[in-house]
Amino acid sequence: MTTSTILLLLLSVLIAAGLSFYHYLYKANYKSKLHLFLAFLRFVSLFSIFVLLINPIISRKTFETTKTPLPIVVDNSQSIKELSQDNTAKELSEKLTRNSKLNEKYDVQLYRFDSDFQSGNELDFKGKQTHIDQAAQNLKQFYRSQHYPVVLLTDGNQTIGNDYVYSFQQNTSVYPLILGDTTSFFDLKINQLNVNKYAFLKNKFPVEVFLQYNGNKAVNATFIIQQGNAAIHKQTVAFSPSKKAQVVSVLLNADKVGVQTFKAVISSSEKEKNQYNNSKNFAVEVIDQRSEIALVSTINHPDLGALKRSIESNQQRKVTIVKPKEIKSLQDFNVLILYQPTNEFRSLLEQNKNLGLNTWMITGTNTDFNLLNQYQNQIQFKLSGQNEDYSADYNSQFNSFALDNIGFEQFTPLQHPFGTISVKENANTLLKARIRNITTENPLLTFSENGLKRNAYLFGENIWKWRMESHLKTKSFEQFDVFTDKIIQYLASNSAKKSLAVTHESFYNSGETIEITAQYFNKNYEFDENARLTIALKNKQTGKTKNFDFLKGNSEYKVNLDGLEFGNYSFTVTENNSKTKYSGTFEVLDFEIEKQFVNPDTSRLQQLASNTNGKVYYPSQVDALIEDLLKNQNYIATEKAIIKKTPLIDWIWLMVLLVVSLAAEWFTRKYNGLL
Repeated sequence: MTTSTILLLLLSVLIAAGLSFYHYLYKANYKSKLHLFLAFLRFVSLFSIFVLLINPIISRKTFETTKTPLPIVVDNSQSIKELSQDNTAKELSEKLTRNSKLNEKYDVQLYRFDSDFQSGNELDFKGKQTHIDQAAQNLKQFYRSQHYPVVLLTDGNQTIGNDYVYSFQQNTSVYPLILGDTTSFFDLKINQLNVNKYAFLKNKFPVEVFLQYNGNKAVNATFIIQQGNAAIHKQTVAFSPSKKAQVVSVLLNADKVGVQTFKAVISSSEKEKNQYNNSKNFAVEVIDQRSEIALVSTINHPDLGALKRSIESNQQRKVTIVKPKEIKSLQDFNVLILYQPTNEFRSLLEQNKNLGLNTWMITGTNTDFNLLNQYQNQIQFKLSGQNEDYSADYNSQFNSFALDNIGFEQFTPLQHPFGTISVKENANTLLKARIRNITTENPLLTFSENGLKRNAYLFGENIWKWRMESHLKTKSFEQFDVFTDKIIQYLASNSAKKSLAVTHESFYNSGETIEITAQYFNKNYEFDENARLTIALKNKQTGKTKNFDFLKGNSEYKVNLDGLEFGNYSFTVTENNSKTKYSGTFEVLDFEIEKQFVNPDTSRLQQLASNTNGKVYYPSQVDALIEDLLKNQNYIATEKAIIKKTPLIDWIWLMVLLVVSLAAEWFTRKYNGLL
């Protein structure tokens, strides 16, 4: 409390006492205990008012000690158990977290990770994936702008995510505590297998297999690819201490339609500690039809290359960039993409009037809109000669097909002539046009369906920038390529829209996310938000059936079937109100990535420690790790002075006191006839 506040309080006491004395004692002819009581009440009232006006504040200084955080991060994936390190990991984590000296110096926190990152949970070592990079990103969020050490108990074998060696922030020192036997064992391994998901009937499809050897002597191994019990490819592969990796490329025949399952196996006469990584199942869906797409344009533009690469990322699609006069027969194609039609497209549009191929129309600054107004009546253009930049607004009510918002609102605007674009009622708009912050009535990307005829319309050029921005955001073209693939899939299908649409893969690897999505439409083909979807899943080998409910999302229903054993499954999706059904099959391939390892990844953990000024330790060195953490002077507790300012008297209680004193004074005067 300041000196001025104390002086004001003393002055308030004097003034309140003086006024009370003057009113009840000085002017009174007869002084009694009643007058003294009333003078006291008046003093209390006046002093309370003065205190409320002065509002005296008391400052209190306290000191708070902040310890350096010490996250103990434990690998909870299945590979730790496969390396027989689960008990060791539990013992080490308990020893570190319960050490009294560490807890005295540090704020010790226990975390676990596999595919997720969690804190304070019991270790069970059942995680199907190892995501060390995610653990690093979460620690960055928890301990921003702090300098702290991390003890990382892991084998270093990451299965998903970015390279963890460069994931930890600069102000963090990582001390890997390596779990697993670093002794070198003889091991043959199928390290990676690359194959396309789809192949075309009567064609050959490539299989690329990366084989790895760990040993100290030359050995000959046999590599086989099997389908069922038959070996369809066999060869000998030689390894030596100086040649520990081999790449085998094989062309296999696609001679049966449907999902074809294969098994790659490598073996030798030597005994191995881990034989699970000697084989890998893979599957290819053989289809007997390929979508041929004509991308027609009279101009050169970056959009053409971007669309071709994006669409052909799906092996079922083949895009041919042609000029209108170079097309000999429209019957050679399944879908037309007309890029900024000009007068040279007139004969092509005449041909398509009779054939009726589904079309994706893309307009821009070089488009002849008078021609389009003549040859189609779904869209009417009234445009000026001035160009404008149009941004996208995603329509969450879009229901022609399932599509997630990939961040359309943040993409660079597309360029298009300014004006009015009128669309008929049977069109379904996915993206609405916006000029900066002003929403317009114009669509940006819309779809129409008239019987079996389907069309898509994109009103703007420079979509190649969207693909690049999507890659910058996600480090992959996948999201944008799925977006274009959905459009082509919609146009390539001439079947009438079904009320129940279900999306699923033909095969999954065990341990992967198995997700099935569905959409249900009412009689007006509007997405039904009140549908009740269930799935009956049957294992064909065991005959066991399980039922699951779909969960509603923004514009679709989803069910997650993680944890299924490998094998063939059939399923039926049912909408319980209308009894509409959809049946399908898929296969779960036998592949658990966490069982592939025989040794910890010591080299990468050493590199991580070196990059972060940390140090590698082994389970037998845990006491040395504790000692080093205790002696490290870079991590000391900090003391903060905290000044808390609080009112001398809470104003609410002061108001209560004021009201009570005034009321008591009034009633006393009233009772004694002094009013």
